[in-house]
Amino acid sequence: MGASMPAEFTRRRVISILAAGVALPSLARRASAGALEPFRWQGVVLGANADLTLYAADRGQAADALAAALAETARLEGIFSLHQPDSALSRLNRTGRLDAAPFELQELLSQALQLAVASGGRFEPTVQPLWKLSADHFARPGADPAGPSAGAIAAVRRVVDHRGVRLDGGAIVFDRAGMQVTLNGIAQGYVSDRIGTLLRDRGFTHALVNLGEALALDRRADGSAWKIGVPAPDDRTRLVTELEVSGGAVATSAGRGMLFDATGRFNHIIDPQRLACADPDRSITVLAPSAAVADGLSTLGALLPDPQRDMPRYLAAYGAKGFVFSKLRNKVDWL
Repeated sequence: MGASMPAEFTRRRVISILAAGVALPSLARRASAGALEPFRWQGVVLGANADLTLYAADRGQAADALAAALAETARLEGIFSLHQPDSALSRLNRTGRLDAAPFELQELLSQALQLAVASGGRFEPTVQPLWKLSADHFARPGADPAGPSAGAIAAVRRVVDHRGVRLDGGAIVFDRAGMQVTLNGIAQGYVSDRIGTLLRDRGFTHALVNLGEALALDRRADGSAWKIGVPAPDDRTRLVTELEVSGGAVATSAGRGMLFDATGRFNHIIDPQRLACADPDRSITVLAPSAAVADGLSTLGALLPDPQRDMPRYLAAYGAKGFVFSKLRNKVDWL
């Protein structure tokens, strides 16, 4: 988890959507009268490549829905962004208190805190100061390859503790000066869920939302499953497996999504307990009913020293399933 560097939300997920040999028509194509046709939009959302595919009876219906989805995404970015200085989250981190906090920020922060409690603080939304410490350290020319000094780490570590965050009525309050929150280990999934809800409310029953986490609304209109490829953590051109999804969400977390040093020992997914980062040669993929759950659990799984031993209980608690891929073993192991 952690803020982006130039991009808004770190592209640590490496999910690709497979067209299964079928070229989807763009919005420029008119659907046959009464028939559901696939329409696809591709672009950049939240600083990452995005892909929205939906089935509609006509071009106008599809264009209106996609425009509404992009507007909602921009609105949510204005709440969760760590890059925009006037976002709700940036203001909270700057002042340590946010009165009349947006509902979405309260809801997502509450979900993140629940996962922090369940994991004993391994999934830690207040890890942002540690992330920034590493990012700033390795951005300096001639940075010590051993990482930040023990003294610098100790000073920052004192403010990394989810128990110091309070939701007080409509306000969010930090109990310690210098605390900062990041929701990047779960926010992309939350935004995907919100877009899924928007499309359902507009009557769409066959759609795929991919804003870094893939959320499927049922199957394709022809009854076939959506095909989602999961690339290797060190080579996005090589798929380690292909999933057929008929509903629900898929999220993958990998330390190699953003490396601070050339070896990958220091990367953007940080465990504040062990003061260690996610294994750069491993990825965790989670399938769950919601994209926020898949997103948060995949982040947690990437942080576990032994996901094959420790991850199954978290998956069971959330009605999810998942697998780990190791570059060294070169195989997919379902959990």
